[in-house]
This record gives sequence, C-alpha cells and structure tokens, in this order.
Amino acid sequence: MKRKNNNKAYMTPNEVADLLMVSPATVRQWTVKGDLKSLTTPGGHRRFLYKDIAEFAKQRQMKLPPYAESAQEMRVLIVDNDEQLVRYLVSLLTSYDEKISIESAKDGFDAGQKVIQFKPTTILLDLMMPGLSGFEVCKHLRSNPRTKHSKIIAMTGYYTKDNIDSILQAGADACLPKPIDSKLLLATMGLEISAQSQVGA
Repeated sequence: MKRKNNNKAYMTPNEVADLLMVSPATVRQWTVKGDLKSLTTPGGHRRFLYKDIAEFAKQRQMKLPPYAESAQEMRVLIVDNDEQLVRYLVSLLTSYDEKISIESAKDGFDAGQKVIQFKPTTILLDLMMPGLSGFEVCKHLRSNPRTKHSKIIAMTGYYTKDNIDSILQAGADACLPKPIDSKLLLATMGLEISAQSQVGA
C-alpha cells in the first residue's frame, strides 16, 4: 500500500475555502466553471491537491497564509494511552508513506509538550484518557496558535451521538469509532480518496 509520490493530503472544499479565505460556495463555483482543478471520489465528493490550489492562487494573485505550504508536510501526533493501538496506527501510516512523521503522546499533558516541538499537522485524539479528557484537549488545541490549523480527528470506543456532537463542538474535524477502520481513517486524514464519507465530518 506504499505510495511513491508524496504524503500530500487531498483537501476538502471547506479546507480550501479556509485556505483561500472565501466561502465553500465560492470554491464550488470556481470548480464548476473549471477555474480550479479538482478530483472526484467514487462517492461524488470533490477533493483538491495543494499544487492545484497554489497555482490557482498565483493566477488570481491571491496570497496563501504562511502555514499553508508547511502544512503539506504531514506530521501526525497520536494522543492515546492504548499502546497497542498506537503501534497499529504507526505501522499503518508508515506503511502508507514512510515520509510521514509521527509522534505519540499518552495523555493530554504529554500532548501539550509534544505540540511545542513537533508542530503536528494532524492530531489523532482519543476521547477517553486519564487526566485531561479528549474534549478538554481538543479545546486547548484549537485555542493554541501552534495547533489551531491542525486537523483534529477524534477516536472513541464510546461512539454515541452525544460524544460525537460534543467533540465536534469542541473543534474536532471528525470523529471515528473504535476499532479503527484503516480505509476510513486514511480517507478522513485526506491521504486516500475513498467512496466512504467522513464520519461525523
């Protein structure tokens, strides 16, 4: 399953809208007109590559935010006290692309230290941990300038509507059930176009 080309993620219309500081409707209009290149998943969802966005922005003389290009170098922080799951996720991601940088943290306090040096672009966050809960950690991450633009994907074995709604309100981009479906995780991270839609996104 290893990819030669890159570890550059596909971006959703909402992510492109945030990057270009426009509405998702504007992104859709550009795509329909053919001005902005896009890919379409088997399920009919549009996805975008950073290089196409950068080229479009250059043509339109639009300035991308300073974090945009560095965000394409994927750095994943796994925040979970389940060592077996952490090992599985590290194996999954490195087998997908060995260039992906990965760090792990066993709890919210440990995560707070890791984000300072590691500056993750994607955070896989367990909801139920000792000490700070995933809900509290998510709020801190969203209020931290170092991680406010990171993609936060929550993971939980307690996949209830209340938990999903609460973590999304706290700022997570998606919430996935445990045990983790590898294809769904990769699609949610923007690494692989999939017919499956993002859960809770």
